[in-house]
Amino acid sequence: MLKECMLSNNMASVEEIKEIDVEIRKVIADAAQFAMSDPEPPLDGLCNHIFANEPPIEVCGTNPWVKLKSVS
Repeated sequence: MLKECMLSNNMASVEEIKEIDVEIRKVIADAAQFAMSDPEPPLDGLCNHIFANEPPIEVCGTNPWVKLKSVS
C-alpha cells in the first residue's frame, strides 16, 4: 500500500522503489545471516541484564540466583 501511495503521489519513482527494495532485502539477508552464524550466548549469561522490581523472576524455568548447568 505504501509503494502504491508513494507512486501515485509522485513521492518516488519506480526505479527508486526498486532500489529501496533491493537495499531492504540486503539488510534482511545480512541480519538473517548474522543471526544464523552468531553463537548462542553461554547459559551463565542467560539472566544478565534482566531487571525487575519484585524478584525473583523466572527465565526459562530458572531465576538469576540459581547457577545454570548445561544439559548437553
